[in-house]
Amino acid sequence: MRVAVNARFLLAGRLEGIGRFSHETLSRLVKAKPDWQFIFIFDRPYDKQFIYGPNVIPVVVGPQARHPILFWWWFEISLPRVFKKYKADIFFSPDGYLSLKSDIPQIPVFHDLAFEHYPEGVSKVNLWHYKYFFPRYARKASKILAVSQATADDIQKLYHINEDKIKLINNAASDIFKPLNDIQIAETRNKYTNGHPYFIYVGAIHPRKNLVNLLLAFDYFHKQNPNSNYKLVIAGRKAWKNKLIDELYHTLDCKEHIIFTGRLHDEELAKVTASATALCYLSLFEGFGIPIIEAMQCGVPVITSNISSMPEVAGGAALLANPLSPTEICKAITQISTDENLRKELIQKGFENAKRYTWDGAAKTLIEILEKR
Repeated sequence: MRVAVNARFLLAGRLEGIGRFSHETLSRLVKAKPDWQFIFIFDRPYDKQFIYGPNVIPVVVGPQARHPILFWWWFEISLPRVFKKYKADIFFSPDGYLSLKSDIPQIPVFHDLAFEHYPEGVSKVNLWHYKYFFPRYARKASKILAVSQATADDIQKLYHINEDKIKLINNAASDIFKPLNDIQIAETRNKYTNGHPYFIYVGAIHPRKNLVNLLLAFDYFHKQNPNSNYKLVIAGRKAWKNKLIDELYHTLDCKEHIIFTGRLHDEELAKVTASATALCYLSLFEGFGIPIIEAMQCGVPVITSNISSMPEVAGGAALLANPLSPTEICKAITQISTDENLRKELIQKGFENAKRYTWDGAAKTLIEILEKR
């Protein structure tokens, strides 16, 4: 079988959600199916680390698809030509985009429909593109892979897609996310917080990630505990529409306790996560929320939102809070910082919950779907 693959998110040093999913599943798929031929289609020069085996043919075709007009050109004009040239039997697209002008079977992965719930978090031109094309992609797809039941429910409800057409495929955490010993934790804390314990947020700095309410909650926490030495580490890149976050930060009494690291490489992020007292992941909407599983796999308690996919992913192994209530978030932070028995309970439950999510399992699901095409 010849499988064409949308590989445009395989970017060296920049594997975020979709890129990470692509790398982990595709690397396993290529090795598990040496008799299949894979046409990896990139929209820019690629790194050889992503050519996972001799059965991968890398193809670079323009234009670089990073704008709605260029999305259309790449998927509707460039890709059908590649499909035809390499006689592809099926197209797999980890980022959900399909080619409406091609008649070969196509399998997308839908990570979330956040733009349907929080349109203000997307530029007007991107929002138009998403709302026009994604319902059509859903109808065009032979099968749809959804990373959570919450996302599957959204696809059914918003796009009127029969549930039989949708198959769940999980995200997971990399094996580098694991517990550290006391010496390693001390070294990491010395590097980032001058040796102090800290709570951590991992992800892009973007309005949907709800950092405003997390910062307010942490400020409340320090007002209630003025002698606390707890820090808040924000590990992630700045996305866009961050003016409100920047303005709020400068008004906080506790700003000297907040550390922005920027985006960290995976190995460093794993150390920083594993050295935290707890993860604070209070997003307003997520299709999955990989940092939840990464923290649990590290033996770190999790505080997350009681909405969207997050309770599903947390599996009863996290403290849940209303992300719109800084008071509730503050209460959860206080519980974690003062109740050692609760921390131990959440750590043990987290280890068990994390076992539900493996990249091997995701790759197995992907193979089953492609074989049925």
